Amino acid sequence: MATPNHHATSWDDFRIVKAIAEAQSLTGAAERLGLNHSTVFRRLGHLEEALGTRLFERARNGYTLTPPGAEMVALASRMSEEIDAFERRSVGRDDKPSGDLTVTVTDTMLHYILMPIFARFARLFPEIRLDVIVSPLALNLSRRDADVAIRATSDPPETLVGRRLGEMAWARYIPDDPEFTVNEHTRWVGYSESLAHTLPARMVERESGGTRIFFRLNTMLGQAQAIAAGLGMGIIPCFVGDATPGLRRYGSPIPQPGGHIWILTHPDLRHAARVRAFMDFAGEELRALRQIRAPIDHMPEF
Repeated sequence: MATPNHHATSWDDFRIVKAIAEAQSLTGAAERLGLNHSTVFRRLGHLEEALGTRLFERARNGYTLTPPGAEMVALASRMSEEIDAFERRSVGRDDKPSGDLTVTVTDTMLHYILMPIFARFARLFPEIRLDVIVSPLALNLSRRDADVAIRATSDPPETLVGRRLGEMAWARYIPDDPEFTVNEHTRWVGYSESLAHTLPARMVERESGGTRIFFRLNTMLGQAQAIAAGLGMGIIPCFVGDATPGLRRYGSPIPQPGGHIWILTHPDLRHAARVRAFMDFAGEELRALRQIRAPIDHMPEF
């Protein structure tokens, strides 16, 4: 390796090394960074030449970090966390409800409950630009993947603050078909592995014995459609099942299989005007809905 030429390492250099380490390939890093493969290849080469050391070992199975590369990635991770924290604090100092607001929700919450609430909020706060991310997974609010999350959970992350808005009512549903019978041979619609940790998923596994699940999905909206199509019995939220044609509730609601509805944000963002405006507005709108049972007190820290 050539003698170091005292190149001033920039944040972009750290970002590139971190992306290559995470993707273990130049192609994957290029996709993460929005660059082309040749740009990443060239910039890594220039950086290694400038530092006088290799940051990666090139192997058939991908790029692996050398000790200097690992040290650089560790520093890049700390820098990234500090930059994210600074951005959150900066957003939290605004005093006017305007600008971009990213909200993450599940498909069922969006489809059955939230779209009219978003529409009313947009009319009331026309200077706030909403970006809604539909995902069943918990996004990282510390990294600003989203500013606000609306989720059904019994155990929200301790790193977030927010409100419990109401208890989720769940029940067993079957196709609205007189030919469909419930017995020890009944087939079930279950949850995919990404949702296997949830209480409803575990309840389906227990009640079906695990051997009578012949169809699995990773979305609640898909669950309702699958049950209505006759693929089996399932456990879904009442606000979904009661509103889906072709479904019939089987028995009474199940006590607490899916926790409560929460609206959450990062502590650094809770005083930002646009975050506060949305959480106050959406929180009150959700509390008023009949689909959600028994409104519950605010979390004390919000």
